[in-house]
Amino acid sequence: MCKLRKTEDIRIYFDELESSYSETSKSWKFAYNWIDSLVFALVGIAIVFTLLFRVVGVNGESMKSTLNSGDWLTVKAINTTYERGDIVVITQPNSLNEPLIKRVVAVAGDTVDINFAQGTVKINGELINEPYIAEPTERMFDVAFPVTVPDGCVFVMGDNRNNSLDSRSTTVGFIDTRYLLGTAEFRLFPIGHWKIGA
Repeated sequence: MCKLRKTEDIRIYFDELESSYSETSKSWKFAYNWIDSLVFALVGIAIVFTLLFRVVGVNGESMKSTLNSGDWLTVKAINTTYERGDIVVITQPNSLNEPLIKRVVAVAGDTVDINFAQGTVKINGELINEPYIAEPTERMFDVAFPVTVPDGCVFVMGDNRNNSLDSRSTTVGFIDTRYLLGTAEFRLFPIGHWKIGA
């Protein structure tokens, strides 16, 4: 027959057991709270980058030297209006079977006229200032100018005008704004070159 421990021994035993359980419980609570915070943060980031921003990579030279091949950009995915000068990501189907990154040159209702001999672009009869282009607009495609941009569309061109397939060609044509993923906001990579030139 087992002898009962003294009352003091039993109390010490249960105090030690409770202390051990309390330490384990604190560790689990800390781990649970940390994991809970991490999951919440990841869900928040996923929502922001799904609904508000997207990350896209630049492939090609059509926006040089504003953007270079290999750059990574954040694109504001919520947009109701697009303005002249916006850099946009285009998902409209084309024969290239890839998204495009171009600059909005004209919006719905604008008349675009390009003088390829002089390398100049006019919008609604006014010569536009384009400090961002690599060189004058001298490359022609198969679109005859002047043209008027239809409702719900924009006219886009790359900043590297003589090495860009854009709205000057019927291959790309006018861009339906429903196929605009959004506007480029800032550069994530290369690190330190955050600002995108106007």
